[in-house]
Amino acid sequence: MKQTFFGLLMALLLATPALSADYKVGDRLPEGATAKSTYKTTDWDDLLPKDWNPMAAFKGIDLAKLQDSDPRAGEALAQMRKAWDAAPINQAMDGQTIRIPGFVVSLDGGPNELREFLLVPYFGACIHVPPPPANQIIHVMPDKPVKGVKNMEAVWVSGKLTIGRADTPMGSSGYRMQAKEVVRYKER
Repeated sequence: MKQTFFGLLMALLLATPALSADYKVGDRLPEGATAKSTYKTTDWDDLLPKDWNPMAAFKGIDLAKLQDSDPRAGEALAQMRKAWDAAPINQAMDGQTIRIPGFVVSLDGGPNELREFLLVPYFGACIHVPPPPANQIIHVMPDKPVKGVKNMEAVWVSGKLTIGRADTPMGSSGYRMQAKEVVRYKER
């Protein structure tokens, strides 16, 4: 259901052209990709509480019938933002040492380094499309600045995941990670 939901969201809200030769808006990284690590690989769905329904905020609204110019579309988007910014987190993930693939949304850094960023599950999130729910955003603080990684670049992030809300101009996160390792993502 989650995979279908995010695909539906991308199709309904955003018809944005490709922004990268490698990824299109809404693309997720293949789950079968590998990278050598001593950290336990975690999937984005693991961050969602088992009983959470991201579509609950849209009960009774037929999103497929709304046009951008329809005032109800704006109301639905505002309703979605409010619900998703307060999205519940999976308490069982607190304190887990994990690695997870995602896309970088820079918050702080120089021209060739990152000191703070959001990690998001799909390409274009927070930059070209609305942010995902808070339980699908990780606020990352690397132990040392990350060199040569750009905005929306695919990476593996490894470290200790904790519960902690951060409201940034790019989105609200429900998790934090003190990253021990940030490496470019590579498929098998």
